Amino acid sequence: MKRILFLTLISFFLFTGCEDVIEVDLPEQDTRLVVDGLIRVDINETYIPVEIRLSLSSSFFDNNLPTSAESVLIIYEEYEDDIVVDQGSSSLAETSPGSGVYVPDPNFSSDQRISTSILDGDFLFTLLIRHQGRLYLAQTRYVPVVPINSIRQGTGTLFGDDETEVIVNFTDQPDVDNFYLFDFGFGEFLVTEDEFYKGQEFEFSFFYDQQFESGTVLDISILGADQTFYNYMDQLIEQSGDLQGPFQTPVNTVRGNVFDVTDLDNIDVIDNVDQPEVFPLGYFAIVQEEKGQLIVD
Repeated sequence: MKRILFLTLISFFLFTGCEDVIEVDLPEQDTRLVVDGLIRVDINETYIPVEIRLSLSSSFFDNNLPTSAESVLIIYEEYEDDIVVDQGSSSLAETSPGSGVYVPDPNFSSDQRISTSILDGDFLFTLLIRHQGRLYLAQTRYVPVVPINSIRQGTGTLFGDDETEVIVNFTDQPDVDNFYLFDFGFGEFLVTEDEFYKGQEFEFSFFYDQQFESGTVLDISILGADQTFYNYMDQLIEQSGDLQGPFQTPVNTVRGNVFDVTDLDNIDVIDNVDQPEVFPLGYFAIVQEEKGQLIVD
């Protein structure tokens, strides 16, 4: 975990302060568009909180830099028997020049916000981004989630005394295969699937690698996920080592559901199988979020 790594580095420099500096040549990587398109929905709100963040991937030690696009658009369509029965679109605009943050355009001739009421239907959402002359596309469907039953503080430890245990309890929805993403704050995420607790109440422990002062409020969320998003986050958490948020500096080998479709002649085939080196990073998902809090004793 990140603090263990930090302490190891401190110890290394304390005991090797008089040694020569070793320069490590890291392999250079192509700059890629990074799409942070995780949209967390509170179904009690009137509108979906659409916000798409765009950046360019950087070197190993640097943060991604925001980037502006020529256009960002979300199209949503409801199908019945493969026929579109309802549709709409939302044109997005940058909140400020160079921010890379896109929200429904407040200056458009009509309201570009998307109502949460459409989530009762089975809509397919398509994100289209035109950036530096290339066209990127991602598609997703809304995924609901069950609420958190309870969050309480435990007294157990995993690796040492400088930890805080939280115990999370929720009840899985029966009759369907469910996947969940938990956000514990501080860039800490966890994924789980209901293979062994389908339709049952489930409880697990999560350990922060630090002790918090009494009265500290910990915000914890459960988010819906389909299997593709679950697999993406599982790989990303494993490869990033929990050292950062999932979209801050995505690992170049973990590909999401955003595709470069500029040169494809068949828009129904967007997996880039014939262009293995042409791909952006990041993910587009619209999921329900249920929140909980724990006040540390």
